[in-house]
Amino acid sequence: MSRISIVIPMYNEARHIGRTLLAARKAANAADIDCELIVVDNGSTDDGPQIARAFGAQVLVLPGLLIGALRNRGATVASGEWLAFIDADIEMPEDWLSELFALEAQNQGDIFGLDLHTPAAAPWYATAWQRRMLRPSAHASRTVDWLPSANLLMRKRWFDVVGGFNETLRTGEDKEYTLRLSTQGARLLSTSSSIALHWGYEMNWREWMGKELWRQGSHLQLLRTHGMSLRLLRFPLLSLLVWMTDFLLIVALLAGLAQLAVILLVLTLLPSLLLSVRQSIKHHNARLTLQLWGLHWLRLHLPSAALILSLCHWNARRPARG
Repeated sequence: MSRISIVIPMYNEARHIGRTLLAARKAANAADIDCELIVVDNGSTDDGPQIARAFGAQVLVLPGLLIGALRNRGATVASGEWLAFIDADIEMPEDWLSELFALEAQNQGDIFGLDLHTPAAAPWYATAWQRRMLRPSAHASRTVDWLPSANLLMRKRWFDVVGGFNETLRTGEDKEYTLRLSTQGARLLSTSSSIALHWGYEMNWREWMGKELWRQGSHLQLLRTHGMSLRLLRFPLLSLLVWMTDFLLIVALLAGLAQLAVILLVLTLLPSLLLSVRQSIKHHNARLTLQLWGLHWLRLHLPSAALILSLCHWNARRPARG
């Protein structure tokens, strides 16, 4: 029988880890594959490690490492022909493995990831932000350049080909890793044939803003790793343009230049509107478009701030978590 090793990095996820492990084992049973659960703990202070052991997981306690290093340590002890990485707050559907194994058998891809959605209890901004990445069921699968690591599935030989995750990145390690896989010829397939649930949704605005600052803070490190790249620079540059337009708008208002202020107001709102329309048009939902418009407007103000905070090494010691 084939064997899969499921690696789960964790830090203080006692609320979610039991659900995550139970769902992963159910998916393995449904696919009739032997399952090895490996939880790599970053020094949790809650009951997460004990709960993981109770659900049959091997727990490696490795405090002080970044997220890429945690995943690599888990992969090092993995014995399966298949290797999966999932975050500690992700509930995989029961048909997760059986459906993706079928896609691999049909030679449709090499590296696989499921789309995510939030549970019904999530606040509107967390739901809208997650929903922007979902595709209608008519477009269930598509080849992409990179995949997020909330859930990744591959044969272990692909992990060995590229040498694992970059261990120096605080965040963005999934994008960097899967971009390297893509350049090595791996076909990355994102699918919404089944949906995984993200239970670690943002419970308040402060958490949403903090997570986005953290995510955007990866740009500087990715630029250092990959060199100057338009792909990595385009969003920070757009953010800088929005900040400059905001500044000019304030100057125009203070100077009483009403006509110029209206033009600048349109210019500062237009990028976020275009982004929201681009991501929501497939859903045919005006409410979602308006919600994403506001969220994108906030997000466009974060990369420039995150870049400055990265230069000051802000959040450098934040624990790595799945």
